[in-house]
Amino acid sequence: MSDVATSGQAAGEDSTELKRVMGPKLLLLFIVGDILGTGVYALTGDVAAEVGGAAWAPFIAAFVVATITALSYLELVTKYPQAGGAATFVHKAFGVHFVTFIVAFAVMCSGITSASTASNAFAGFLRDGLGADWEAGSTPLLLIALGFMTLVALINFRGVGESVKANVLLTCVELSGLLLIIFVGIYAVTQGKADFSRTVVFESASDKSVFISISMATALAFFAMVGFEDSVNMAEETKEPSKIFPKVMLTGLGITGVIYVLVSITAVALVPVDQLVGGEKSALTQVVATGAPGLPFDKIFPFIGMFAVANSALINMLMASRLVYGMARQEVLPPGMGKVHKTRQTPWVAIIFTTVVAYGLITYVVLGSDSPVVSLLGGTTALLLLAVFTIVNIAVLVLRRDPVGREHFRTPTVMPILGAITCAFLVGPWARSEEQQEQYVIAGGMLVLGVILWAVTWFLNRALYAKKTYIRDPEHIDHE
Repeated sequence: MSDVATSGQAAGEDSTELKRVMGPKLLLLFIVGDILGTGVYALTGDVAAEVGGAAWAPFIAAFVVATITALSYLELVTKYPQAGGAATFVHKAFGVHFVTFIVAFAVMCSGITSASTASNAFAGFLRDGLGADWEAGSTPLLLIALGFMTLVALINFRGVGESVKANVLLTCVELSGLLLIIFVGIYAVTQGKADFSRTVVFESASDKSVFISISMATALAFFAMVGFEDSVNMAEETKEPSKIFPKVMLTGLGITGVIYVLVSITAVALVPVDQLVGGEKSALTQVVATGAPGLPFDKIFPFIGMFAVANSALINMLMASRLVYGMARQEVLPPGMGKVHKTRQTPWVAIIFTTVVAYGLITYVVLGSDSPVVSLLGGTTALLLLAVFTIVNIAVLVLRRDPVGREHFRTPTVMPILGAITCAFLVGPWARSEEQQEQYVIAGGMLVLGVILWAVTWFLNRALYAKKTYIRDPEHIDHE
């Protein structure tokens, strides 16, 4: 999602070594494909569990918050078209290496939690496709999730040369599953099977107010909107980024927002919330089976869902391992984590590290937690990124003092202020139910691990520097 580099060619220079090949169409498909995936496939039922039939409301709220933050990213990516992401923007704004490291490590952690969410969703869709009756948290689902993460690690180790054109194919498959849900809803309406009165029924899962309940659901639904920030890494390969990026990113967000709202409305209209949440199959598989019972869509959809979440897992683990590799190369993590395999030329130590962390997360939430697995990990991903987005929105205001001498997108000043406030609000404990508070434990534990690794690296670097200085000091040599 982001690079940690803060040296080398200054961000914002006009020259670039990458070929600008992406026009608006390819960029739009890249953004839409990056946002679509695990979130809506896996969490629609969990969002409905928080607010009842009004499951569409949190998705709209998440869309608004994401759009406000996207405007901040647009200003930064068109102002510094060679900058690599949140960590780079934050370093340019504050210049504090430890803060830059925490932001980069939080983004890395979000990739691992997102991939772990996808692995558990993959196991659920496989259960649906096979017609098995494995219960949530059962040993078969755990083994499948761990096995799937192992497969992702092996593919990651082998080396995956992704291209934007390949992403177009993946996007079409992911999109087909969500369009299938919408078309099933339309078919169900013609057959008189849809009950849209349920979509305006608000049922809080707690004794909180409507505002707080929707806030809690929004903090979870926000997981479905993340991914738009990945597109900043394509700035150097986009034709006229200052002109193209604003229109395309906002269009991509709008398309995915509309799809999510339609999917959530369709789900609640076809399947009562209590069945949607507590059914034996995943929420969207139940929707397809209920809306078109005489058609084989419910047999096909789980495999589409598997493909969608598998793609998300691979992309996120690729990102996470490369971030660890980059941080190790820049000596903010132990240098051993930056080792590259001689034949495969992939960061094998970083891949092992991120995979082991994912193993631990999956095992912990399945065996050691009473909270729903997918919502706990998905909510943790949203928590980490909302914290990062809070800092990025503040960075926009700080970097207003840094003119670059070229035209670029400029968001109204009120937008990054609103973005910082709304993202920070959704990070707070009031935006999580009692069982969702465990997200802080997971996120905090991962960040503590990062700080420990950073501290160890800092002391090692300091000791090595002192040793080199001691040996090379002429006075020391003469004295000896």
